[in-house]
Amino acid sequence: MFMSISTTGSAESPATDLGFLLHKHPGKVQRFTTSHGEAHVFYPEAGDEVCTAAVLLDVDPIALVRRGRGKGRAGSPDFALAQYVNDRPYAASSLLAVALRTVFRSAMKGACPARPGLADRPRPLRIALPAVPANGAGEGGGVAMTARLFEPLGWRVEAAAIPLDEAFPEWGDSRYVRLELASDSVRLADALQQLYVLLPVLDGAKHYWVAPDEVDKLLAAGEGWLATHPERGLIARRYLSRRWSLTRAAMERLELARLAEADDREVEEIDNAVEDQPEAADTENGEQHEQGHGRPEQQDQDQDQAPKPPSLAEQRRAAILAALHEAGAARVADLGCGQGELIGALLKDARFTEILGVDVSVRALQTANRKLRLERLPERQAARVRLAQGALTYTDARLKGFDAAVLCEVIEHLDLPRLPALEYAVFGAARPGAVVVTTPNVEYNVRWESLPAGRVRHADHRFEWTRAEFRAWAERVATAYGYSVVLRPVGPEDPEVGAPTQLALFRVADPAEAPMPTTTPEGGEPR
Repeated sequence: MFMSISTTGSAESPATDLGFLLHKHPGKVQRFTTSHGEAHVFYPEAGDEVCTAAVLLDVDPIALVRRGRGKGRAGSPDFALAQYVNDRPYAASSLLAVALRTVFRSAMKGACPARPGLADRPRPLRIALPAVPANGAGEGGGVAMTARLFEPLGWRVEAAAIPLDEAFPEWGDSRYVRLELASDSVRLADALQQLYVLLPVLDGAKHYWVAPDEVDKLLAAGEGWLATHPERGLIARRYLSRRWSLTRAAMERLELARLAEADDREVEEIDNAVEDQPEAADTENGEQHEQGHGRPEQQDQDQDQAPKPPSLAEQRRAAILAALHEAGAARVADLGCGQGELIGALLKDARFTEILGVDVSVRALQTANRKLRLERLPERQAARVRLAQGALTYTDARLKGFDAAVLCEVIEHLDLPRLPALEYAVFGAARPGAVVVTTPNVEYNVRWESLPAGRVRHADHRFEWTRAEFRAWAERVATAYGYSVVLRPVGPEDPEVGAPTQLALFRVADPAEAPMPTTTPEGGEPR
């Protein structure tokens, strides 16, 4: 199989800089041994104005079969028909993708110590692949698929179907295409990473068994472009040979990367609902210093108290259930569900017929799934609950149509400038019949003897409100989106500083009288 990479240049920026980028000298023919044959790198043309590097991969199909490659569920369909006579030596597939990684490993990393900064700049590129299998498998293959995969990345795509036999045009086209890609805006390192991923995707098969570590390879090669690709689901599914468990894991991690990029934050900052080590200073009299809904709760170590009073978290959940019963809710969305403590309480009450748990953290959802034992629940019980990944600062069609939504210890984990986006996504776009919001009362913090003055109850809290501040926010949101609101204390109420938690129950007003905002807050755009 054959592939060429061409670029243009000038006397000031010669095209032969391609040799520095590929770490292959234009004046030499080099040979590399791969696990399935030999790869040859040479330059058919090398000048200041035009330079072309070519890769010729000589595959030994007999050796490929003897090593057991291509067999099993992840193997190429060609091997089922003819192990020794097939397209593997000629059509660009996962064999070429692996060879590119072997031959151009440094180039794919964007390393160019001989010319610092050269690899960081895009340059005119033209990549030619004479024969690429583009199997549809019911997913719209052929020329159309090449455009769907490469055009969103900034490539101009020239693809032509190869006929089965030019002498017999009535036979129609084969499943192969002649592909040429051109761009002035793609870095060479990115181009090679994209080919490494997309060649097996076009083929729809791999010559080796797809193990769980393929998810890491996919995400590493797709860094910077895959998370925002409109066909990322198709790419993940076909790259991972349609292994459902691996595809789901990849999509969850890609969604986190997309949300982090949209919020200009690190993935670790978003996927932080499960802490590695809870802070020991955050407990007082058996209560949690508001670790946040779904965060680990530290239990009272004092064994002398009998009977043990309900914890603040338990009182909070009881208050939420009471508010949901008051609203007559049967279908409930737990927004920011964390590790599923509230969902567990909802499942115990038969009045709640449908429960949706949403959280941005993949780790939290995995923990919730494990703690709730969803896979072991009876079928009828399991059908009542779903877990989904999502960010509450973006509108989401999955949140529409619920009787009630719960934001339990959630809003204080958002930066204040992002709060209007959540307000619009929940109260404006999703618009459930009722919304229950709980948040810490910062006035009560002085009653926690182990909490230093001026500290918030959890390291991830971006703010904590007084009762007056929470009331002002709740009344503003209710007026803006056409809800009524009542506020209630949760937990032991102190005559001076109030209760440790404050709860707001929003009830939708007459839709005909409900004023709606005329603009979408920044960050509230549809997902």
